[in-house]
Amino acid sequence: MLSISIGLLIPFLGTALGAACVFFVKDKIKENTQKALLGFASGVMIAASVWSLLIPSMDMSSHMGKLSFIPAAVGMALGIIFLLVIDKTVPHMHIGNNECEGIKCGLAKSTMLILAVTLHNIPEGMAVGVVFAGMLSQGADITMTGAFALSIGIAIQNFPEGAIISLPLKNENISKPKAFAYGALSGIVEPIGAFITLMLAGFITPAVPYLLSFAAGAMIYVVVEELIPEASQGEHSNIGTLGFALGFIVMMILDVALG
Repeated sequence: MLSISIGLLIPFLGTALGAACVFFVKDKIKENTQKALLGFASGVMIAASVWSLLIPSMDMSSHMGKLSFIPAAVGMALGIIFLLVIDKTVPHMHIGNNECEGIKCGLAKSTMLILAVTLHNIPEGMAVGVVFAGMLSQGADITMTGAFALSIGIAIQNFPEGAIISLPLKNENISKPKAFAYGALSGIVEPIGAFITLMLAGFITPAVPYLLSFAAGAMIYVVVEELIPEASQGEHSNIGTLGFALGFIVMMILDVALG
């Protein structure tokens, strides 16, 4: 149980380490560097969605024969709808954008910036929790090493997210310790979501294939709706594309080599 607890906490550690950049980086991250990091995060999330979530979902449903795609397709669609509803209802604001998304409210800009990253972290936490649940259920070809591969992959892509949220907060006249705390806490939803998903999957084992694909759909929504457009804005959009390719390759290697 200790190893599982560590696995659930690793993604949060990645966010916290990224947020700690506020103590070492004097200014905000350069635009091209930010594009590369966003592209990298996108590649990791897409690769994780395919190798760590959708394929295991179909493997667990192999007894359905040619209909084994149903849990993957249904779960993915529900995950996309879930994030769409959250995106349209929860007030948040993205880096470099001064317009509030979701329900209009009077929240401070710093709060809405944190909420934007927190929304990204919900499906990632679910993904880690449900993969460890799949490993425990022994109904899918998911090993402890494979589950840790996903956890480490998400932690790697969480590192730039932590930096991207904490550094702009410092420039909003927020002290470095507070900027670090806000950046780190934006990732606390991941171990919480992972633990809740793990507990739910333990009680309803037949739902694990749907939960795997649900997390995949939610992650894909975040990538296509937000991360890729942000990485492609302005000139040198190929930097984001190269970052995506690198992130995809890194996550693919982690999952196949360690899985």
